[in-house]
Amino acid sequence: MIEAPHQAYVVSMANLHTTAASLAAEGKGILAADESIKTMSSRLEKVGVEGTEANRRDYRELLLTTPGLSQWVAGIILCDETLRQQTADGTPFPQRAASLGIQAGIKVDIGTTALPFTDDETVTQGLDGLAERLAEYRDLGATFAKWRAVLQPGASPRACWANAHALARYAAMCQAVGLVPIVEPEVLMDGGHDIEACRTTTAAILTATFAELDQAGVDPAGVVLKPNMVIAGTTAVTSSPPDEVARHTVAVLREKVPAQVPSIAFLSGGQSNERACANLTEINRQATQVDVPWRLTFSFGRALVDDALRTWAGRSEQVTAAQQALAANCARASAAAQGRDEAGV
Repeated sequence: MIEAPHQAYVVSMANLHTTAASLAAEGKGILAADESIKTMSSRLEKVGVEGTEANRRDYRELLLTTPGLSQWVAGIILCDETLRQQTADGTPFPQRAASLGIQAGIKVDIGTTALPFTDDETVTQGLDGLAERLAEYRDLGATFAKWRAVLQPGASPRACWANAHALARYAAMCQAVGLVPIVEPEVLMDGGHDIEACRTTTAAILTATFAELDQAGVDPAGVVLKPNMVIAGTTAVTSSPPDEVARHTVAVLREKVPAQVPSIAFLSGGQSNERACANLTEINRQATQVDVPWRLTFSFGRALVDDALRTWAGRSEQVTAAQQALAANCARASAAAQGRDEAGV
């Protein structure tokens, strides 16, 4: 009476390990196309496209059906709306993704709210009813999920631990229903802070996150970590060259991330494709020198798709050109995930 549930859980965890590892197969990363309805509509409107459900669907289908995408992308993160939509041929998005060799994931947090007794800090919401939503998303075809925590450089211990606790509860619920959790503790790149401030806060949130994951019983071998790179703020007096970004990033990861985590998929955080890929290339090169245990790859959003969105701008005759722009950005990111630049060096 006791053994069957335990055996089922063990099998489930084995599947999670396989899924987590496959999301970071060599040379592959994760495409973030999970903007909320409001955010995606706003981005469409900025390029002259009405923010309708149909246009949001057409844009996401353009991304997913880019020829050769599975060469560079193992998974695509969607929002609730897209996961429930169908592509033009009537196939549900998760099933179409699977047919193309790409796993479908789902963003499950519902944004941030003010964290009491802090100075304008936030905590991410969405835990209420999450277990039921996750089970439904799994049945719709998702194999992984994502939850984003947002912190400012210099974040207070209260903000770090509150967000880490929410990430851990989310991750435990994911694994309990058979989904791989992408754990995303993001230290924002906006602002004039120096690289040391980013490093200090990144170290603090990673410490809190893995402590809370452990307390929640989360298996680190069934997790994908999606952190920021350690980098100076976008308006800092002194910018961070790739070798400096890599040195600080690799050092923090070696200090704070358990070896059992199979992969680390960096967010782009508003960087251009060229800059994010230059940093990722150098991170991989330096990581190789110290023999880190994880695969280091990408989970970029805007750094992959912005060129495609601008090129398409709602025009059917521009679909091919937009897909070519996306493919070029994905190919560059894939090379970076292998420690190579565009020329293959």
